[in-house]
Amino acid sequence: MIQITEASIEDIAKIQNITHITWPITYGQILAKEQLDYMLDLFYSDEALNNQLEKKEQLFYLISEDETTLGFIGIEHHYKSQAVTKIHKIYLLPETQGRGIGKKVIEEIEKLALENHSTSLLLNVNRFNSALSFYKKTGFEIIDEVNIDIGNGYLMEDYVMKKKL
Repeated sequence: MIQITEASIEDIAKIQNITHITWPITYGQILAKEQLDYMLDLFYSDEALNNQLEKKEQLFYLISEDETTLGFIGIEHHYKSQAVTKIHKIYLLPETQGRGIGKKVIEEIEKLALENHSTSLLLNVNRFNSALSFYKKTGFEIIDEVNIDIGNGYLMEDYVMKKKL
């Protein structure tokens, strides 16, 4: 049975471990190694995660099954003071794919969003990420295309996707 529990500062190593396993697989064919390393440090260093978890700008949740951590999510309710829950991060170990876990995670995020009075979910996904088809299958639609400057000469080339609840 899949469990989703709120993460804390003590879970930083688990979040980093999942990221270091999933990112090279997810983005290895899309981004140069230098950009991948830069982004991992920018978003997932001890300092960055400590800051995010302490300020609760995003709520982090671990996804587990039988005491094994399979992934994590980072979400923000009331995104930009709207009735929107933004999914900032959703990463699952590669071996979980095809088992319906991603779909269950989206359903759990929907429940959390509804409990927080959201009327839709929002996320960004790299335009070349294979997860794009998964998001479409789960009801997300592309509403915009953005290029986000993250420094060091790098861009995040994303689609913005929305799902009405």
